[in-house]
Amino acid sequence: MENKITSSNFIKNIVIEDLESGNYKEIITRFPPEPNGYLHIGHAKSIVLNFELADEFKGRTNLRFDDTNPTKEDTEYVESIKEDVEWLGFDWEELHFASNYFEEMYNRAVLLIKNGKAYVDDLTPEEMREYRGTLTQPGKESPYRNRTVEENLDLFERMRKGEFKDGEKVLRAKIDMASPNITMRDPAIYRIAHASHHNTGDKWCIYPMYDFAHPLEDAIEGVTHSICTLEFEDHRPLYDWVIRECEMESKPKQIEFARLNITNTVMSKRKLKQLVDENFVDGWDDPRMPTIAGLRRKGFTPEAMRNFCRAIGVAKANSTVDAQMLEHFVREDLEHKAPKVMAVLRPIKVIITNYPENQVEMLEVPYHQDALELGNRQIPFSREIYIDSEDFMEDPPKKYFRLFPGNEVRLKEAYFVKCNEVIKDQNGNVVELHCTYDPETKSGSGFTGRKVKGTIHWVDAKNAVPAEIRLYEPLILNEETDEDKTFLDQVNPNSLEVLQGFVEPSMKNAKAHDKFQFIRQGYFNVDPKYTNDDKIVFNRIVSLKSSFKVNK
Repeated sequence: MENKITSSNFIKNIVIEDLESGNYKEIITRFPPEPNGYLHIGHAKSIVLNFELADEFKGRTNLRFDDTNPTKEDTEYVESIKEDVEWLGFDWEELHFASNYFEEMYNRAVLLIKNGKAYVDDLTPEEMREYRGTLTQPGKESPYRNRTVEENLDLFERMRKGEFKDGEKVLRAKIDMASPNITMRDPAIYRIAHASHHNTGDKWCIYPMYDFAHPLEDAIEGVTHSICTLEFEDHRPLYDWVIRECEMESKPKQIEFARLNITNTVMSKRKLKQLVDENFVDGWDDPRMPTIAGLRRKGFTPEAMRNFCRAIGVAKANSTVDAQMLEHFVREDLEHKAPKVMAVLRPIKVIITNYPENQVEMLEVPYHQDALELGNRQIPFSREIYIDSEDFMEDPPKKYFRLFPGNEVRLKEAYFVKCNEVIKDQNGNVVELHCTYDPETKSGSGFTGRKVKGTIHWVDAKNAVPAEIRLYEPLILNEETDEDKTFLDQVNPNSLEVLQGFVEPSMKNAKAHDKFQFIRQGYFNVDPKYTNDDKIVFNRIVSLKSSFKVNK
């Protein structure tokens, strides 16, 4: 069950203080992704935080695309982000694009120049880095720092007109080259980029830098609390400087929180894009990817994602969450939602030699003993069935209670069967088992003559539906520990196993994103990408059990 009651955290306490003191009359937050890739689970944490924080205080949240870098952005990413936010269950108050504010941003930059707070610089990027200094050494002033206001205005206008090449000039804020905070050492606020923009086309050839654009966007929209991750903590003085020196009427407050890190998971759009571009995965929505699209395709539910994001909380200190915690919330959500059905992943044929050859028996079975509202289905049973090869051993160890020569087990919802003969191919592989059944032992008949210790699942061979079944393991084996290794060296070559199995006929018409519990196997989702009229594909969402415990 979804729990919307969230515990207190330091951000919520700041909001309460701001409302009680009258600093803000209402709460306006925003989710401001850059459309340069698909969103991942870390973004889900930010989405839940921003939307639910505003909702709790009867405020509102905007969706805004920070689209100030035309060389990396695409409308594909814009549409995917909208879909992800809506799928997670949130509706934005207003939809904005940073690029719609380019004219105002330009005018604010002109204001800085006129007030002696910005200048056009001709240093190369390499020279700028050299002049910037280090953590222990102050920076050096650019020889172009003291250009006159008139010269700067003229050069900046000519930059806009396209008279200069990419990288030939930048506009820099004029702050303090000796500041202990390197971010404040005359940061670049505009650069030249002769590139078409997904929203503004070829109207502009100069684009604002993120650190200049972002505070202006927040102020223009009247955002009260600009919530971002810890890496922007050192940028907060610049954020406040831009708001102040650009004479913005609205005064947003930047608050930083710890970003989400998960074991065996890459949480960088740049690295995720590399996995896509170099074909390590099957696109941004590959079920092994930590993208929201990938998790959705794998079968994760929005309820589970929201509950996970609430459970991990909001803190100031960076930490790493065990990936099993996310899986726990998926199991918890699907436990009473997903119909329980039988599927054989690695089939081995069983012939019940004493069962009538042309008889087909229909067994009526509920989809879920603890969720009877899911209804019943009919399961056919006949002379030939498939069981999972993992449920048979020719020479088993002690305390192995499944099928082996001479042993008797219960076929779930059906009869006791006893293995009498093992058929092998010329290579010695087991291809078929000959068994006998006891017609007195039908499930539900009240038979008490003897007991068996093992119960295994099965599907009827004649009526079973062929299915492709995809099993996933973590894409990343370990965190990077060796300086000589990149994260690509940690990619798990065995992260995907594709099996050709069978499912019971009640699943013949299953649709994309339908979810099931395969008895004794795990939770599975009908893959929306490769399932078609001729083939049904299942992605394993999670296994049935985990040793992970969540404190409540």
